[in-house]
Amino acid sequence: MPQPLTLTSLPLFPLAAVLLPGGHLALRVFEVRYLDMVRKCQQAGAPFGVVCLRSGSEVRKAGAPQEQLHAVGTLARITQLQSPQPALIHLECEGTQRFHIQRSHVLPHGLWVADVQLLHADHPTAVPPHLMVASAALARVLASLPERPGHRPTPQPTANQLGDCGWVANRWCELLPVPQELKQQLMQLDNPLVRLELVADVLDRTGIARA
Repeated sequence: MPQPLTLTSLPLFPLAAVLLPGGHLALRVFEVRYLDMVRKCQQAGAPFGVVCLRSGSEVRKAGAPQEQLHAVGTLARITQLQSPQPALIHLECEGTQRFHIQRSHVLPHGLWVADVQLLHADHPTAVPPHLMVASAALARVLASLPERPGHRPTPQPTANQLGDCGWVANRWCELLPVPQELKQQLMQLDNPLVRLELVADVLDRTGIARA
């Protein structure tokens, strides 16, 4: 297996949320440290990194302690950008590849940057028969989700997506009402079958898959 690539000085966007590969994220950007970063990424066609906060606030406050970040995040590719006024950007992004932070620091104006190592994408893994209930329940849930005003309609999943452990597990991680810490732990798992097994346990305990 080839060695993963590394990226240097990747700009980071710490959030109280977990972005998973294949997931979609809508952001309302208004802080100066992110406005310039987002515009530069858009112009260069480059991603930025989304990392979940261990502690601290998404919006920097005077006198507040420095944010603490999880070590694993996901690259975000900008899919739509609108700027209704100079100091406001509405952004839609798609999660692509996970990464591990090797070194990070904060620039003088408050932007986090990091040297990161990209993690291998999930190996395509067929959903085994005993977990097909989780896949079928996901298809029902996604079909019932209302369209969000002002956002692109969410395409219905393909048979290949619903048959892949990593894709099904990731979409459930986004939907389940569980703590962000658990979502982070699930996202960090390298084995997509194990990830889906753990998700299925949550579905079974809550009865969501039987709804």
